[in-house]
Amino acid sequence: MKEKEMIFGTRAIIEAIEADKEIDKLLLRKDLQGDLSKELIVLAKNRGITVQRVPSERLDRYTRKNHQGAIAFLSAISYEHIEDIVPFLYEEGKDPFILLLDGITDVRNFGAIARTCEVAGVDAIVIPAKGSVTVNADAVKTSAGALLKIPVCKEPNLTDVIKYLKNSGIKVVAASERSSQLYTATDYTGPIAIVMGAEDTGVSTENLRLVDEMVKIPQYGTIGSLNVSVAAGILIYEAIRQRHN
Repeated sequence: MKEKEMIFGTRAIIEAIEADKEIDKLLLRKDLQGDLSKELIVLAKNRGITVQRVPSERLDRYTRKNHQGAIAFLSAISYEHIEDIVPFLYEEGKDPFILLLDGITDVRNFGAIARTCEVAGVDAIVIPAKGSVTVNADAVKTSAGALLKIPVCKEPNLTDVIKYLKNSGIKVVAASERSSQLYTATDYTGPIAIVMGAEDTGVSTENLRLVDEMVKIPQYGTIGSLNVSVAAGILIYEAIRQRHN
């Protein structure tokens, strides 16, 4: 990662956050103490910035400069909020088409999904602030620049987002192997949100309880699941097929 994509030092990071710089995540040395570091942690958490405690050796791998036990990674984009996007889409006379990613951590899959979303005209991608991939330079590159064009919302809690979408008249459909309903059997023609989970764990149980429908992609081979970017593409283009008929 280029040093221009990072900020070093506790005070410098505090000033960047207060200046509303988009911080992707914050790494702090495990044993970092003091009033200034406590101030930084509180400020970061209030802004929904992911904070990780790591060994000093990991910080040293990112830069040889005096990082003072704190490195912040700048986001490659400015994140948006789903509560701003949905009303705007309705005002434009559109049926919103939203994709939620629950626990996706692989940058290459994220980039591939974003590229499909942009080509297919998906209105926004939603990711959680914690336990998720974020929009860094590698993700932007893998997406062929799509992440610079499609709105990405990094929200504190996907469960709250699902509730908000449902209250906004948007049908929420989750891809899940637990479902007995094929993905082609549901209706994607109105306001729709699709939830995709990680390949190993899938959509969280808490979120599955909230969705309107669960759908599955049929499998006839022996491998446990499809690559998540491929699965997302299949569902997105089934929705596109229906919405443009």
